[in-house]
Amino acid sequence: MADDALLSFSADDVISGAAQTRLRTIIERIERLEEDKAGIMGDIKEVYDEAKGEGFDVKILRKVVSLRKKDKVKRDEEETILDLYLTAIGDR
Repeated sequence: MADDALLSFSADDVISGAAQTRLRTIIERIERLEEDKAGIMGDIKEVYDEAKGEGFDVKILRKVVSLRKKDKVKRDEEETILDLYLTAIGDR
């Protein structure tokens, strides 16, 4: 019953015309960026496939790319903690 009352509202009752226009613009920008992202992800996949074809280990390449994104100090800290944990459980 209360749901029926909500369904009877129009967009004009809830959001002003200017806000509707702005919302539409934002959504359309996000949609375009999502399309761009999909294209870029395809390009990245092609590069990894190329690397794999040349004998490189893609899993390790992904790890290297991930590590290079991090600040060196943060990366060193994580490696130290990882080493500590592995040592603590007898894996080092």
